Amino acid sequence: MFGFGQKRRRVSRSVGLSRPETLRSRLLNLLHNQSLQLRFGISMVAIVLLMVALQSWKAPFSYRQGDYAEHGIAAKIEFERIDIEGTELAKQRAEDAVPLVFRNDPRALESLPEELRASLGELAAVQSVDQVSLRTRSDFGLIDPATDEEKNIQAAAWYDVGSPKERFAILRAAIVGPDMKMAETRIESMVDEFGEFIQPIMDTGIISAEVVRKRDITPDKRLLIVKEDDDLETGRTVLLPRVRLQDQLNEAGQMGYSWEIFHTLKPEIRPAIVNWLLERVSPTLRYDQAATTTEKAFARDQVDPRLERYMKGDLLVNPQEVIDEKRLALLEDEYKAAEKEIGNGARLTRMGVVLVMILVLTLLNGFYIIKNEPRIANDERYLITFWVAIIATAYIGRIVSFDPLRAEIVPLMTTVLLLSVAYNQILATITAFSLALLLTMSTTGQFNQFLVLMSTVTAAIIPLKRVSSRSTLIKTSSLSALTYFVVGCGIAIIENQSISEVLQDTQFLVMNAKGAVLCLVAGYLVAGSLPFIENAFGVVTDMTLLELSDPSHPLLQDLVRRAPGTYNHSIAVSSIAETAAERIGANGLLARVGAYFHDIGKMLKPQYFIENIQDSSQSLHNQLNPAMSTLIIIGHVKDGVDLAKQYGLPQPLIDFIEQHHGTTLVEYFFREATKQVEGQPDHKTDAEEASFRYPGPKPQTPETGVMMIADACESACRTLTEPTPKRIESLVDGIVMRRLLDGQFDECKLNMSDIRKIQDSVIKSLIGIYHGRIKYPDAPDSKKKNDVRDPSVKQPTVTASP
Repeated sequence: MFGFGQKRRRVSRSVGLSRPETLRSRLLNLLHNQSLQLRFGISMVAIVLLMVALQSWKAPFSYRQGDYAEHGIAAKIEFERIDIEGTELAKQRAEDAVPLVFRNDPRALESLPEELRASLGELAAVQSVDQVSLRTRSDFGLIDPATDEEKNIQAAAWYDVGSPKERFAILRAAIVGPDMKMAETRIESMVDEFGEFIQPIMDTGIISAEVVRKRDITPDKRLLIVKEDDDLETGRTVLLPRVRLQDQLNEAGQMGYSWEIFHTLKPEIRPAIVNWLLERVSPTLRYDQAATTTEKAFARDQVDPRLERYMKGDLLVNPQEVIDEKRLALLEDEYKAAEKEIGNGARLTRMGVVLVMILVLTLLNGFYIIKNEPRIANDERYLITFWVAIIATAYIGRIVSFDPLRAEIVPLMTTVLLLSVAYNQILATITAFSLALLLTMSTTGQFNQFLVLMSTVTAAIIPLKRVSSRSTLIKTSSLSALTYFVVGCGIAIIENQSISEVLQDTQFLVMNAKGAVLCLVAGYLVAGSLPFIENAFGVVTDMTLLELSDPSHPLLQDLVRRAPGTYNHSIAVSSIAETAAERIGANGLLARVGAYFHDIGKMLKPQYFIENIQDSSQSLHNQLNPAMSTLIIIGHVKDGVDLAKQYGLPQPLIDFIEQHHGTTLVEYFFREATKQVEGQPDHKTDAEEASFRYPGPKPQTPETGVMMIADACESACRTLTEPTPKRIESLVDGIVMRRLLDGQFDECKLNMSDIRKIQDSVIKSLIGIYHGRIKYPDAPDSKKKNDVRDPSVKQPTVTASP
């Protein structure tokens, strides 16, 4: 046998191949991805909150004030409702039956007997009426009033007796009698009887005429008389005549028919006593408004609601009537009664159906977001912000949809405009479709409402590609307002099949016009909240970009002073990047402003960058090893990010600073390090390629991808001694190809066609900047300035450089 040494084991070529990924392995990978689990959990919580915001366990209430019921609306179930008018009438009757509470303070009446004693004693002590004081004469009616209106009605007969002297004589004779010695005894008896006489008004009190007039108290109104410091339970309920002195003194009054039991107060002087009493008595009753109000409220609360019953099939709204506030309340009562009859099983079924619909819409929106909006899909902060906007719109939209103005268009349009400004029109349209469908499903359930909402927000989305000024939002909302009005009228015409009826329906036109005005309100809300939108969604609008492009910005001013070469480089790059970005349909303004700030980190160490080194100066890198020089060069990215955050630049501009070099290699110093370690095996790690690359990330947007190409090409063109078009084209082609092969454009959605367009635009811009200029002839020698040239010799033609 031939011996060829030890037999080698044959290794299968399939060993190096990985096993195909199965569904099980994918699920395991997903289960171990904590970031994905967190985002999935956020979405699940958001879906639950969305179901709560939409009140998915309830059926939609499809009627609104102002709706036209062509065929009428009949009751679908038998139900009872509170008769609001009947209940209010019963409550009002109970309130009217409550007596007014008055507090009685009789202390003002306790001194009346002694005052009468003094007045009677004065009359007994004199011989003629002229000797009586004016106050006493007036009190006893011993003077004639100027008019009949001034006479007390109860004492009118007293004035008919005769003259004041005759009335005085009658009164004094009753007091003194035949013997002056009996005067004191008679006065004492009269005062005692008078004390008994006024006892009824001591118990019930006297009300003032002003209070009667102010409170509009009628004679049949019940009054609750309570002593000043007693509880209401101790009070007495009386009618107005019982507390009005004039009524008490009438013959039908308690005081009027008690005269017969008093012997000293003789009939001939009773009118004088009545006159004195009317002149001297002061009101003793005080109206207790707080207690009365409390009693009335208690009486209203004690009234049971009055109910009215409706049978199935009863007309709730007659045909060809408009649903007004009263009819809408009736329909709401029927809806609430129907909701009470729905069992838990039916509610769970409805919630399940709503959940399925929300999941379907979530999957449709999520598929687009994952494919086209990685910022939302991969960042928990933006995902939460997106979900909060959706849930808030659904919640607020459902609440305000019950307003007769159909105000759900305001939160819906506001959110759609926000998404269009913050992201793009496609995401805004998809979200608008989902929200309009959910709001319609949870409010009226009517297809015409969905058409109005969707057409209105679509009209707002289409022209809103970029927000160059606040007037853009106002113009957009004006277009959507017109769409709202036209579509609303169009649907009404289709339903009624009559243009004249719609145009004659003033109420419908007014409500439709108010809905259009609400579209304008949404536009103004978004225009006024743009700074908050930019901060919440991490975006920057053209208005902010125009403000940041001002050369007087503090960062740009510092860049001019500290690193003028870098500033000039940034200005040149901005023009190149803006043109290239617009060539591929990207945001040229964003690319230009991003170029202004992309190298601001160089101002901290300007002398280490070639554009800031004067021709006579030596490079500081000559004294450093390549690794240290690389750290300084790469460090301008981190320094720029720190400066941008310190000055409050928005995140999209910070992205330009971080991504304009991507993860490219610092080739010059890498080659220098490679040369130094040649022949030194122990130092090969000093020239590892990873140590000489920028930290990244790679460009994430088309604008930052354009920025990378423009920055590298403009810098490289400065090294060309003769920047001819051919050399510029070759240089740009080589730089773009190296970046492409290095995978720098893998994450910024630039395809080969876009890269070719960018390359062509950059080449044209650089040729325009570094175009050739003719060499001007030297100035003639001063000694020969008067020489005359031979006209036969052709002179060079000099033209101005463009």
